Parts: sequence; structure tokens; C-alpha cells
Amino acid sequence: MAAASVKVAVRVRPFNSREIGKDSKCIIQMSGNTTTIINPKQAKDSKSFNFDYSYWSHTSPEDVNFASQMRVFKDIGEEMLLHAFEGYNVCIFAYGQTGAGKSYTMMGKQDVKDQQGIIPLLCEDLFTKIIDNTDNSMSYSVEVSYMEIYCERVRDLLNPKNKGNLRVREHPLMGPYVEDLSKLAVTSYNDIQDLMDSGNKARTVAATNMNETSSRSHAVFNIIFTQKRQDAETDNTSEKVSKISLVDLAGSERADSTGAKGTRLKEGANINKSLTTLGKVISALAEVDSGPNKNKKKKKVESFIPYRDSVLTWLLRENLGGNSRTAMVAALSPADINYDETLSTLRYADRAKQIRCNAVINEDPNNRLVRELKEEVSRLKDLLYAQGLGDIIEMTNAMTGMSPSPSLSALSSRAGSIASLHDRIMFSPGSEEAIERLKETEKIIAELNETWEEKLRRTEAIRMEREALLAEMGVAMREDGGTVGVFSPKKTPHLVNLNEDPLMSECLLYYIKDGITRVGRLDASSRQDIVLSGHFIKDEHCTFTSSTGPTGETVVLEPCEGAETYVNGKRVTEPTVLISGNRIILGKSHVFRFNHPVQARAERERTPCAEAPAEPVDWAFAQRELLDKQGIDMKQEMEQRLQELEDQYRKEREEANNLLEQQRLDYESKLEALQKQVDRYYPETLEEEEEPEEEVQWTERERELAVWSFRKWRCYQFTSLRDLLWGNAIFLKEANAISVELKKKVQFQFVLLTDTLYSPLPPDLLPAEASKDREKRHFPRTIVAVEVQDQKNGATHYWTLEKLRQRLDLMREMYDRAADVPNNTTEDCENVMTGGDPFYDRFPWFRLVGRAFVYLSNLLYPVPLVHRVAIVSEKGEVKGFLRVAVQAISADEEAPDYGSGVRQSGTAKISFEDQQYEKFQSESCSVGLSRTGISQEELRIVEGEGQSAEMGPSADEVNNNTCAAGADEPENPLKAGLEGALDAALEHLRIGNVFTFRVTVLQASSISAEYADIFCQFNFIHRHDEAFSTEPLKNTGRGPPLGFYHVQNIAVEVTKSFVDYIKTQPIVFEVFGHYQKQPFLPLCKDVISPLRPCRRQFPRVMPLSKPVPATKLTAMTRPQAGPCHCKYDLMVFFEICELEANGDYIPAVVDHRGGMPCHGTFLLHQGLQRRITVTIVHESGGDMDWKEVRELVVGRLRNTPESDETIIDPNILSLNILSAGYVRPMHDDRTFYRFEAAWDSSMHNSLLLNRVTPYGEKIYMTLSAYLEMENCTQPAVITKDICMVFYSRDTKLSASRSIRNLFGTGSLRAADGNRITGVYEVSLCHLADAGSPGMQRRRRRVLDTSVAYVRGEENLAGWRPRSDSLILDHQWELEKLSLLQDVEKTKHYLLLREKLESTLLMGQECLQSCVTEELSESPQPPEGDQDVGSGSEITTERQRELAAKCLRLLTHSFNREYSHVCVSASESKISEMSVTMLRDSTSISALNTITPSSTCPSLVEGCYSNAELRPPAPRSRAVSPGPETQQDAEAKKAVNGASDTKLRARKYVPDIQEIRVSPIVSKKGYIHFLEPHTNGWVKRYVVVRRPYVYIYNTERDTVERAILNLSLAQVEYSEDQQAMLKTPNTFAVCTEHRGILLQATNDKEMHDWLYAFNPLLAGTIRSKLSRRRAGQMRM
Repeated sequence: MAAASVKVAVRVRPFNSREIGKDSKCIIQMSGNTTTIINPKQAKDSKSFNFDYSYWSHTSPEDVNFASQMRVFKDIGEEMLLHAFEGYNVCIFAYGQTGAGKSYTMMGKQDVKDQQGIIPLLCEDLFTKIIDNTDNSMSYSVEVSYMEIYCERVRDLLNPKNKGNLRVREHPLMGPYVEDLSKLAVTSYNDIQDLMDSGNKARTVAATNMNETSSRSHAVFNIIFTQKRQDAETDNTSEKVSKISLVDLAGSERADSTGAKGTRLKEGANINKSLTTLGKVISALAEVDSGPNKNKKKKKVESFIPYRDSVLTWLLRENLGGNSRTAMVAALSPADINYDETLSTLRYADRAKQIRCNAVINEDPNNRLVRELKEEVSRLKDLLYAQGLGDIIEMTNAMTGMSPSPSLSALSSRAGSIASLHDRIMFSPGSEEAIERLKETEKIIAELNETWEEKLRRTEAIRMEREALLAEMGVAMREDGGTVGVFSPKKTPHLVNLNEDPLMSECLLYYIKDGITRVGRLDASSRQDIVLSGHFIKDEHCTFTSSTGPTGETVVLEPCEGAETYVNGKRVTEPTVLISGNRIILGKSHVFRFNHPVQARAERERTPCAEAPAEPVDWAFAQRELLDKQGIDMKQEMEQRLQELEDQYRKEREEANNLLEQQRLDYESKLEALQKQVDRYYPETLEEEEEPEEEVQWTERERELAVWSFRKWRCYQFTSLRDLLWGNAIFLKEANAISVELKKKVQFQFVLLTDTLYSPLPPDLLPAEASKDREKRHFPRTIVAVEVQDQKNGATHYWTLEKLRQRLDLMREMYDRAADVPNNTTEDCENVMTGGDPFYDRFPWFRLVGRAFVYLSNLLYPVPLVHRVAIVSEKGEVKGFLRVAVQAISADEEAPDYGSGVRQSGTAKISFEDQQYEKFQSESCSVGLSRTGISQEELRIVEGEGQSAEMGPSADEVNNNTCAAGADEPENPLKAGLEGALDAALEHLRIGNVFTFRVTVLQASSISAEYADIFCQFNFIHRHDEAFSTEPLKNTGRGPPLGFYHVQNIAVEVTKSFVDYIKTQPIVFEVFGHYQKQPFLPLCKDVISPLRPCRRQFPRVMPLSKPVPATKLTAMTRPQAGPCHCKYDLMVFFEICELEANGDYIPAVVDHRGGMPCHGTFLLHQGLQRRITVTIVHESGGDMDWKEVRELVVGRLRNTPESDETIIDPNILSLNILSAGYVRPMHDDRTFYRFEAAWDSSMHNSLLLNRVTPYGEKIYMTLSAYLEMENCTQPAVITKDICMVFYSRDTKLSASRSIRNLFGTGSLRAADGNRITGVYEVSLCHLADAGSPGMQRRRRRVLDTSVAYVRGEENLAGWRPRSDSLILDHQWELEKLSLLQDVEKTKHYLLLREKLESTLLMGQECLQSCVTEELSESPQPPEGDQDVGSGSEITTERQRELAAKCLRLLTHSFNREYSHVCVSASESKISEMSVTMLRDSTSISALNTITPSSTCPSLVEGCYSNAELRPPAPRSRAVSPGPETQQDAEAKKAVNGASDTKLRARKYVPDIQEIRVSPIVSKKGYIHFLEPHTNGWVKRYVVVRRPYVYIYNTERDTVERAILNLSLAQVEYSEDQQAMLKTPNTFAVCTEHRGILLQATNDKEMHDWLYAFNPLLAGTIRSKLSRRRAGQMRM
């Protein structure tokens, strides 16, 4: 059983002549499948409905949106015919008001080929498919029936014998059926066409006789389609029978709109009764199918379906909610005068689409029916025998014409008379019903057992009877017995009917016989030759007398007494001679045209040049003629009525004007009184405004933050760096071009250098003014330099921009000289000494490998430590590891004899002067991370986007490692006491004493073999001139680590600056090595340019083009963007649809074999009409509201991926937008905005588009859509580069041509895969303040010289100077360096704590106090033994706050984007964590949970947090926010709610950037998804290409279905959550708009997915799990 909803389509017709005459306006709009009706009285009041199909037939066929008859049939008829071949029952019915186009849609105009309706097209296609069948085992038979339902009476239109009302019966097996309805067998489409014509003519005859029109009755055309399959092996025959019901309903007009009275009103009431019952049935079925009812009693009442209330719904019971596939076509009138009827039709259709039908395949129904009917016959006979009435059976058989069985004949011989039988029947209760059922069943058996030949013979007999009867009616036949119709005779005068419906005009022909032809009613006293009925028709109405005279045959019309008869609009009462062409009106509604062929022929011969009439002589012409001749008094009455209305209107208008004038005077007096009151208080208001405002007092903390912000703004470098990159790009390009021309293996590229701890700027790279204001700067300086890659010598140099320009002058001179030098001399230029060549610099033998840092805090508590620190390059890459030991020794301790393998140096004496160190401190606090270890936030000066100062402490602040740590904290006795304890512990560091310690460089490991000789040197961070160096060692990259074993003793006189240094600053270790260059391959030495990128196994990525200029929009100056308000990720689908032969636009095939997301090649046919469809998908949000599509332009046609955007493209084409609006797919809460435009590629006049693409070539085109958004000052632009290949028009592109696609993994299998995807990021920024200094800096016009041409540029092979992307990449490098520094600090403190815990057993309380001083902002007393007292417990609020900070430090994520967070752990857990941190190492295992951050919405409850969200930064920082109370959160919510309306009223600057897809796949595979408000887990295929996650339905899916932006998402993992949900191996990904729970198959898979989504979080989890296992093992 197949459950499917009723398919509903609506169709709007053009204006008819009546509507055009009334100047009607169109109130129907269609966009896609959405139909909108506009209230003509209130333009803003519109209602929209969604249907399966919306057909726009209001305009002419030249309109691209016009829906033709063939398109309607393709969408509805073909689908229903396919279901019929499958064995389902099928029904199509048309609904609508009178004249809306129902009959045109169902029947059409059969004489015009392109205007045939659904019924003839379906019948023709049915026999076409039967003829095309090549299976010999299949046989088909088709039977048709045609009936009409009028005033609840059923009439057979195919059998002339069945003139009366047919009885509707219901059989328990067959259901409702029409008794004695003829079913005629047909063998071809011509047979069906003849029967349809016959039925229509018979219906028309009856309609005219009964004063009906085409819309006053329901017509049902049934096709019984039988398919028989003969199984050759088993010799069994199986059948499938389908019943195709095609219904043309009566018009659904209202009584008041038609002005019906009397019989017409009763007639309309019967029609509306059946349609009302149909509406009740549809509503009841929609209520049943809408969902289960909670109230069982109510459901029981509503489950009753009133099928039996009308004949129409009774016969269509199976088609409405039963065993049928049903479609409904609602015909609409576009005129505003029919608004109520059209709205009612739309609501009717909207209810119908909720009905669900349970269709089943009708297999072998005859066999089953015959068997069941025979069983019923046997049961009924047994019932009669049991009652002693067996002898009645023979009598019933004789009455029905069936031969009795032999056994019954013996019983019939003893039967009595009919009267005695009747008495016995009346005497036996229930026997009459049994006999009636027996007769009914045996009749059905006889009909079912009738052979096909018998059916054909019966059909032929009925056809002969029908032709004879039609001949009596005056309907002519072809001589060959073909189609029924009107065929004008050549000699006999006759009457032809005229009807309001053009399809019914000239369908009836009445012959005027020789002598007298009488016209009257059927019930007249004498027989009438022409029978009419209806109002104003007399029993004997008129006579036509035909006589032959000297002038030929003449016809005289003589009306009877009192009969209304009109000739050419004039009423006649006396005999009138008729002339061919006269219009005759009998009564009020019967209109005829008199035709006399002989007179017409003679008239044409007499005046051969007579002009044709100006307008056709039809029904409308006759009615107008009647009004003109009879309506003179009517015109005067109309003019008098109009004059009365005008006088009444003039009087009412004068009264309204007087009332308005009186109200105006009243309001003016009130305003004057109010103005006097305002003037009375106005001077006081001025005095209040002149009062000076009270100055706001800032706290010390607020003042520091303001100073910090001002200093940072002063050092903001984003704009200046961009200016330098753009302004010097031409010099860099020219240097590279000359290098390629002269075959120098040198490449130049921009690089950004920042003065950090790992990458201090050398003095020669700092400009002169930068050295002077270095002490004034409070943040690190970033400069633009040139990285010179000397691939010949394997060296890298850094030049300033000034040095580049100086060397470029020398390069130009060398290039000019090279033109006169012979080739061999040019090749020998590579041997020129580097000192004289401007391309090369002298390079040192040793190159810096990297730097490492060792902190000296262990010297505070004289314990030795062995460090293993990372050797980090200037780019943030870990190049190896260094093991260093630091320990304090006594001054007189002699160095032990280490043996020959250890190099021992003497004791070096170093002095720490306070003034020198304080100068260094001031520089370091101002310069940046390299000198002080400020927070990561202060490093973001390059990008210029910082987070709020309210963002809680960073890792450095937790470690108490900032320049001014704790400066703003209040003093407390606990802290003072602990500082005193620390001073007491530092007895060996008293000021003035000589302190000696030893630094031992042990080993270096994991250094690449490209560095041959390795040595290390180290120094204090502020004493670059005093460095200690080791001996070089050979490095092979294999074997054991390199052992330096260098021992250096250092003696220092203790000063305050020295103690401060060992508390906060490290020793710098620099590792150097001799770099061995990698030689080029011999074949590539001179052929491959050093600028060409190396071949990588990544697909070629198309460049991101700039938008195509708009042609219709005026050039607007882009306003300057201020702070970013919000960001959204867009996923845009692009489709190119081509016109198919059936008139539909089908998406063209897309080849996705490139393997990269957001890419694909459209495979197009040459010479077809096309449309471009764009669908924008994003998360729903209040800030994103698409208003309209301003323009869609395409251009930049080319055959290479790269485009020259500097050339003005003459082929830019602006496309015509056909439709645009929101679509709402089911089961998807995202926002979908779709628009479609027509694209005529021939308008480009480009050879690339007007020919078949050669093999191996591809065509590229750039598309730009300009969309207007709410609250935005200018349109947003979406740009996409599209790749195409054109094939010939007849090429079949239904499948891919690759072997890969042959095995099912291809990209062209799914229909919805014929599109490409683009991923974009839209930013809505506030308008910048035009008067701010920052805005004035940004307004400086900087010429982008990277697009300027230089000589030799074509040899650079796609190389481009870097610009803005370099700034963003450098920001990421700074973040990596910052994180590495934090890691080294944390490792040092953890190592020191572990050493103290394991070695110092006595004085544990004092020592742990000192450790806490180094680990937190304020010390905490450790937990001692149980009998120490209450002083060792965590009781103060400050201690709880510190414990919370430590907890956040351990559990914070590295992709945080929210501005505040509530502490996720309870108070008891905070206390437990605090105690655990201060306890000995054996209790560390208490950290057994990894709590998720509460920034993630609750996935358990399926709801989202209403907390205020701050706009996400492009790169989220790893900063743990501080705790926030509930009251603060509620206050923020209130503020957020109050400012909601203000935000909506603001104007934003939109910016849409396409996201470059990363070629690196972090992980891919299947994973289960669970979202709130969804039904269970869903399996999806996921590919992680950071920072985006691409989600597909399956592995073979080629189109991205959704994306996740990991840079704006929160990845959360919690074991507590898994235990609570009982779902193992799960973790959560939360964005601003949704939270998703993901489940992996096992634990390893989960950790792999976590590492792909958030490597830092995965490392934290593994680290905690490792510590937990270690603690458990110790316990």
C-alpha cells in the first residue's frame, strides 16, 4: 500500500472579454510553487499558498513563465498515466468557478493541436505506450464510460438508450457504481476521440434542451485499463486493472454573483450542494490525516466522512482518501472582481493537499471478484433453498435472461404462477432482498465473464444506435462513419446554435425540411420537429416554412401567439422571410444563426469583393444586437440612475469636507493651547541645559584600561602595514621578473617580522625612528620586510624595503647590460662572486636553527632541575629539543671531574645593576612579549581586533607573570604573611651576597639532518653581549642525541634586580647549525623557474575573482565599515537549467570528478535556452533578511581559470530576474532564499559560448549577484567563478563518462547533485564614524601597485605579491609563538612543583606557599594534617575565586567566542579541586572528570541559552573568561532585550567573501548526529577541512548539505554528560545558532574526531587521562 498526498495544482487564465471591458486588475502572483492573492481593497493584505504546481497562464505563450497545456500534462498527466501502468487507480479532477478554465484544462480545444487538454493527451499517450510495447507476453484492453451528474441525477453520455436517470448502487465488494452504465471497448485513440466527441455533443444537446450550460453539470470520463501478462512457463495469466477517472466539476460560483433566480437558483443550489459536500469530505479527510487526536471522542466524531450526502462524492469515494492516486487542478480567475471566488478556490485547494490516499496495485481483480461473487451466489441460493423458495431461482433467471442450470430446471417445472410466487416472497421475511441481491450479483458475474469479442460487438451495436439517434437530433455524421460533428450541408437550409462558451458554439445543426418545421416543447400536444426547453419556450413556439418559388427556395419564420422570437435583435410577431446569416433568438437563451447555402453562394457570386464583417457573428454579437435594438429605455434609465448617484456622492462629499474643516479648527486650537504651555516652561528648560554636566569619576582600574586602550590604538598597524604592502608590490614584482629573466635562483616575497621573544628584530631591520621611540611603545612593533630566498646557496636573508629599492636599481643596470652579453657569458653569471651581485648577500656559515628558554625559578629554593625545552624557529616551528640542567652551588664548591667528554668552563662573574635592569624592564614592558610575557591579547595588534578587558585572567595572569601582576589587588594579611615567609626562605639570596649557580647544556635531539654542525650559545635576556657558547658537533639526524655536556658556572652579586630576574625572566638559548642546501635535479636546473611552485598532490584551486561590475545600479561609494556587528556563514547553491523538449527547465549535469568541495564543471548543450538558479542557505537570524535581488550579472568569459580583472569586459550581461523569494523545505530550520534568472548565452557574442568546446578545454565565467538586505546601506555581492563545457545539442549527458562513475561512486548519479556549492562569510559592520582619526587614516588613497604591469611579468607563472592574507597568516604565527611560550612556562612550574613535592619533606607548608606565589595571583595556604586547625581550610571567597581560576585553566577550550560564562562546577567541586591542587601528588587522581564549558547550549534539554552573545572574532583566543553572577547575567539580558529594537534600526555595511576551500583533509568518515527537536540519531558523512566541516548525506554524495565553522564553534566533551545520557563516545559542537551532539563508533574514533575538530582540546583530554592513570597506579 502506497500512502501519498493528493497532488494539487493551480492555474490562472488570461482575462476574458467581460473582465477586459471592466478594466479588471490582476490580483494573482506566482513565484515558484507559491501562489499569492492580493486583496484589491487593501493592497497590503495578501495571502500566500504553497501547492505542488503553480501554473502561470495569464500571459501569452511568448512569456517564459507561461504554462502551456503540454506543461500541465507533463507535470500531472504523465505521472498519473505512469501510476496507471503500475496498476493503481488514478483520478484527476478540475475545480473552480464558472469560466475559470476547468473544461479548457481538462478537454481543451481538440481541433487545435497545441491546445488539447489533459484528457485527450492522456488517452493519446496511453495508446502510444501500448503501441510501443515490445513484450509479447503483455496484452492490453481499454474500456471507457462517460457520464454526467446534473442536479444529483446521473446520465449516460455514450448510450442513447439510457435517457433517464441511472441508479447509483453500492456493492459490498465493488463499492459504489452506476447501474447499467455502458462501458465501451476501444482499440485506438481515434475510437476514444470519437466517443469523447459523441459524449460532448450528447451533453451539449441535453444541455441546450434543458437550458444548461457547460458549467452546470459534472462530467466524469472513466477509462478501465487492463493489463494481462501470460507466463509462458506456468501458463498462468495475471491481470492488473486500473481505473482512470477524469472529472470536470461544475462551476463553484455564488448565487449573488450570478444573479440566479427561480429554476437557475435551484439548479445552482444542487450544484453547490454537491460541491459543498465535496468540501466537507475534503475537510474531514484533511482533519483525519493531519495527525492523531488526543481527544478520542472528538476523533470518533470527526472520523465520519459524509460521502453519501451527494452522488458526486459517493462515486468518487475511492478517489478521495481511498484506493487511488489523485490530482486536483484548481482553475483561478485573475480578475479583482472575482476576488472572493478565487480566494475560496485557493482555500479549497489548500485543504485538499492534506488528504492522503492509500493506493494499492489492483492485481487480478477479475479472478478474485468472480470467485467471491460465485461464493456469494452459492450462499444466496442456499438461503433461498433453506426458506423453501428454490423454485424462484428459475423465474429470476428467466427474468434476467440467464439460462438456468440443469439442476434448477427440474425445480422450475414445479413452479407455480408469478402471483403465487409473489405471495410466497411476501410471506417469507428477507427473501425479497435476497432475490434482489442474487439478481445483482449474477448480472455482475455475467458482465465480468463477457469476452472481449462480445464487448466489441456490444460497443458496435450501441454506436449504431447512437448514430441513428443523433441523426434524429440533427447532428450530422461523416460519410465514412467517423467523427461526430457539425458538417454544413451544401443545399439544405439549417439552423446552427450559438453559445456563450466558444467550445459549445456551432455544435448543433437543425435541418429546415421542405414544408413546415415545427419548434416547441417536448410535452406539446403535437409532435415537434425541433424540441427545446427552458424559460419562455412555448409548447408550440414557432414554425419554419420552406417553399420553392421563382427566386429559389425561401424560408419563412412565423412565431406563434405570445412566443418571444427575435430576428436580428428585433422582436417579430408576423411571418418574416429569413436571409442567410440572420440571428434568431427563441425565448431568452436559445440563439441560432440561419444558414441558407444556396443564398450565400449566390450572394458571393453577385458581390465577389464584399468585405468581411468587422467582428465575428457569434453569441456575444447577437446579444449586443438585441440590447441595441431593445434597450433604448434601459440606457435612459441607466443615465438617470447614474445622475442620482452623482448627486448623492456630491452631497456626501460636502458633508465630509465640512466635518473635516471643523475637526481641523478644533485641533489647531488645541495645538495653540499646548504651545502656550510649552512657551511658559521653555526658559526654565534652557537654564537647565546650560548647567555644566557633572564630571564622571573613573576608578584607578578604569583609568588604566583607558590608557592601555589608547596606547594600543596608537600602535595600531593594520592600515599602515597594508599601505606598505600595496605600495611596494610593484618593486617586488619587478625584482622577481628580472630574476627569472637572468636565471637567478632567487625569489623575493613580502614577510612580516614582529619583535617577540622567539624572533627579536635585528638592529639593521629597524628604521631609525623606530629605535628612538622604542622606549615609548607599549606593544611589539611589526615591520614589513622582504624575504630573499637564495635557492642557489640555500640561504635566506631579510631586506628592508629601502634596501630592496637600492638593490633594484643595481638589478636594472645588470638587466640592461645582459642584453649585450653573449649567451655563454650570461650562463656564467651564476659564478659571479656574491659580493658583486645585487641578487645575493654574503651569508654566514652558521644559520640560526631556533631559540629556547629556561626559567630560573628553582634557584629561589635551591633544588636542581633538568629541563627539556623546545627549540622554536622564528616561524613558530619546533625544530628540536634541548636538555639543560640548572642548579645552585656554593661559592667554594669545586667543579667535579666529569672526564674527557665534558667541557668545563671557569666561573664567570656577572653583575646585575638595578638601573640597567630597570631600563630593560621599561623597554620590555613597552616592546612586548619578547621582554615581558604580556597576555596573548596584547599580541593582536597586527589584526587590530582585541577582546574586552573584562575577559578574565589569561594563562600568564594565572601564573603571575605579567609586568604589573597584582598591582590592583587589595592588600590582605594572608598575602603579607606569605611574602614574609618567602623572604625568610630566601636566605641564600640576600642582597650583597655572591650567589653561584651552574648551567649545564646536556643534549640536543630531533634536529633535522639539513643542519650539519650544531652548537649552542646562551645569555641573559638583557645581556646580549655576554654569551656562553658550546663546541660545534656533527649532526647526522640519526642515532643518539647530540651530547654537548657543557658546564658553565656563573657567580652573581645578589641585587634586587637579580632576584626579580630569576623570578620572572629566562635564559635565552640559541642553537645554530650549518645549513646544507638541497640541490636541484639536473633536468630541472635551467628548465624550471625557481618561482614555479613545486608539484603537490592537491587539486588545482580556482582563484577568487572580484565582483563583476553592475550595469543597472548606480556606482555607489562604499561607506567605511566600523566595528563588526555579526558574521554568518553562507552556503550558496548554483544551478544552470536547460530547456528540455517537454518545455521544462532541467538542471544541467555537473561533473564533480575534481574531488574538491565547492567545485564542479557544468556540462551544457550548445544552442539551448538556459536559466541560472541561485539558492542561499544560512542559519536563521534576525540580522539576515534578504529583501530583493537588485541585479545578476555574468561576464569575464575566458578559457583559463585566471582572469585579468583590469581589462574592461565588453561581454558583461545583466540577466532578467524571473522569481525571487524564500523557500521553506521540510525538516530544515535553516533559511533558504532562492532566485532564478533567464540566461541567453548568445547575447554575449562570444565564440567561447557559441561553439562546442574542444576536447581538453574548459570555459570559465564569473557570476555576481547584487542583493539588497534589510538595514544595509548598499547591496551585498555574491561572486562565483563557474566552469563549463559545451557539447552538441543532441549529446546525451545523463551519466558520467569515467570508469569511476561506472561503479557507482561517480558524481552524476543523483539529480540533486547537478549543482555546485560556494561557501561564503558575510560580515555586517556598523557604519564608521567619519570624523574619527582612525577613519581619516583609512581614507588615505593608497594605490594598489600589485596590478600594475612590469616588464617580464608574464614569466612569473601566476606568482603574486602577498597582501592582506600575509597579515592574517602572521597573526596566526604570533599566536603560535605565544602559546609555545605559555607551554614552556607551565612546564617549568609543573616540573618545579613536582620536584619540591618529591624532595622537600620538611617545611612543606612554607615551600608550598612559595610555589603558590609562583602559580597564582595570590598565595593560598596548603592543606596540612587534620589536626592543624581550621586555618588550613579553604574558607575565604578569595581562595574560592583562585580555585575557580585554576579549574578554568585546566578545562578551558581554545575556541571560545562568548563574552561570559557561568562556572559549570558546583561549589563543592570547586573546593575539592582547590584542595586537590594544593595536596601532594598522590591525590591528583581526583581530577576524574572533564567538565564541559557552560558556553555550550544544553544538548540534553534541547534548548539554547539566552545569554548575551558577543560578536565572534575571526580567530577566537584561548582565554578563559571570568565568572559572572546570575544577577549580572540577567541584567545583561535586560539590556540586550532593550537594545534589540535599536539594533534593528541601525544601518550596516555588508561584506561577503568567498571562503577558499582547504585542500588538506584532517579527517573524513561517517559519524552520528543528534540535534534538538529531531527524531533520533542521523548518520552523516563528514569531511574536516579546517576551519570548516563539510557534511554530506553519504560518501557518494557530491554536494555539500551543511557546513560548520570550527573557528566560531565550541567543541565540548564531558564524561558526566555521557554517563547522564547513557551515550558513550559522544562530544558536542555548539555554534551561536545550534548545538549538535556527535557520536563516534568507538573510543579511538572519538579521539580522532576530537583531534580533527579541536587538536588542543584533544591534547588536554589525553593529558588528563594520562595523569589520572598515573595517579591510579601510584595509589
